[in-house]
Amino acid sequence: MPTEDTEYWSRYYEVTVERPAWETVRKAIELFAAEDARAGGSRSPRFAVDLGCGAGRDSRELLRAGWRVLAVDREQVAAETLRRAAGAELNARLTTQVEDLATYGPPDCDLVNASLCLPFLAPQAFEGIWSRIVAALPIGGRFSAMLFGDHDDSATEDGMTCLAPARVRAMLAGFDIEHWIEKEEDTKTALGEPHHFHLIEFVARKVR
Repeated sequence: MPTEDTEYWSRYYEVTVERPAWETVRKAIELFAAEDARAGGSRSPRFAVDLGCGAGRDSRELLRAGWRVLAVDREQVAAETLRRAAGAELNARLTTQVEDLATYGPPDCDLVNASLCLPFLAPQAFEGIWSRIVAALPIGGRFSAMLFGDHDDSATEDGMTCLAPARVRAMLAGFDIEHWIEKEEDTKTALGEPHHFHLIEFVARKVR
């Protein structure tokens, strides 16, 4: 899985644009909705930053749930694909931004979502954006993500960050982990390449 191949990612967006949102973002939406219902309803649309938005499968799920979304990706074609797929009604609450996640800092928000994008950063950049994500979230804000674990095939590739599950849990100090799944499987990437996946999926609520 190349980290610097625009043609590769363009093909990836074409294949994945119609795929459903990942379970992690759906779970985060459900948790916020339950909180809002207990409080008598949210006073205004909640705000999410979707990092490495790709073709927008998670961004569109958030938009359909009534959220405002800032969708961020390094590739301009990702923003273009998302806006086409979202349509006029959802685009009214969507902002897109082309940025390199290695140096990007999300604005203050209710939710930061990062599905299968952070592992493509080198360790120093990974640690940097992780700190900026934590800083952007208020108490009660949530972080939903999918990461590659240390048994993933990508763990041997230069420029990738694939962490042991225990390390991820340690980095979530200050969060209440509400949803956590680890799984390993031999399957194929979206473009049909054989790959051993070691996935870490979580939703965590900031408590301090």
